[in-house]
Amino acid sequence: MLIIGIDPGISGSICFFKDGVIVDVLEMPTMTEGKKNKKQVNGSQIFNEISERIKSIDKKDIKVIIEQVSAMPGQGVTSMFNFGQSFGILKGLCSAMQLPTYFVRPARWKKYYNLINSEKDASRTRAIEIFPYFSSNLSKKKDSNKADAILIASFFHETYKNE
Repeated sequence: MLIIGIDPGISGSICFFKDGVIVDVLEMPTMTEGKKNKKQVNGSQIFNEISERIKSIDKKDIKVIIEQVSAMPGQGVTSMFNFGQSFGILKGLCSAMQLPTYFVRPARWKKYYNLINSEKDASRTRAIEIFPYFSSNLSKKKDSNKADAILIASFFHETYKNE
């Protein structure tokens, strides 16, 4: 089974996880728009990236897990709107591609990995501990979003039979 774990948002990531092994992780495809060149999620590129990786796989053998985000205290209205827009693009894409999609709250997968109330970078450390063969791809502090996508996919892989 191919599990696609997604940390949504402009700086998020997409992890392709097959049978307990990380196949690929990519940073969220983005594009600039408008006069101020603001970044937004590039839905067309996400479609292409996912389509390329699933073309030879039966859709019954694919599960997409998207982190179910919500408003966070202290986050500005504009950034929250943009975050929600990214989440909506991902949700719509998966629906249009007819991929089985599940949502997991951050607290649920973070509790599973004992990451509640930890620093953002703690997920990167945990992903390196669990998947040492992938550590060279998680060497920078900014790679914590890749680690989140990996852990979201891994969480589903380890717990979905119990659902």
